[in-house]
Amino acid sequence: MLENLLDLVKQHAGETVVNNPAIPNEQNDAVIEETTQSITGGLQNMLASGGIKDVLKMFGGQGDSSVTQNISGGLIQNLMNKFGLDQSAANGIAGNLVPGILQNLVSQTNDPGNSNFDLQGIFNSLSGGRTQGLDVQGLLGKVTQGGFDKDGDGDTDLQDLTAMFTGGAGAQQHAGSLGVLDNLKGLFAQ
Repeated sequence: MLENLLDLVKQHAGETVVNNPAIPNEQNDAVIEETTQSITGGLQNMLASGGIKDVLKMFGGQGDSSVTQNISGGLIQNLMNKFGLDQSAANGIAGNLVPGILQNLVSQTNDPGNSNFDLQGIFNSLSGGRTQGLDVQGLLGKVTQGGFDKDGDGDTDLQDLTAMFTGGAGAQQHAGSLGVLDNLKGLFAQ
């Protein structure tokens, strides 16, 4: 997946990176690589910190600004720290690259004729293989159609997933459900 994502970043990097006077030509490849790493790391961090719903919504075409903001913020900091770019230049690069790359990633992932990206492969890669055997496509359908809001609070969260396994909205209170809760929390831990 990382190679395909790098190719995707390269496709978007023209004006924003390669033809950008704030980035010396000898650093173009390093900035492209950093952008790729920031996107991958940002998605991994979101999954590891409980943002699976936001990432799934993004892949479901419901665009999630929190994913874009999270990844952009990380990229901005990395560009400033590693390449000495000022805040304005780093903001411009992240603002021009991240939304378009994520939109293209979602588009290619949802295109059945495109074999570069598939949802299960992306999640397996981001989770270090921990999602193998998990029906990520099924989860996507549940999240984007609201099928996981088991406790009726208007959102889909860890409590809803726990309720699915324990049989009720308040069941996470029971001592026996702690194992399921711990497993769900650890699913995307790094």
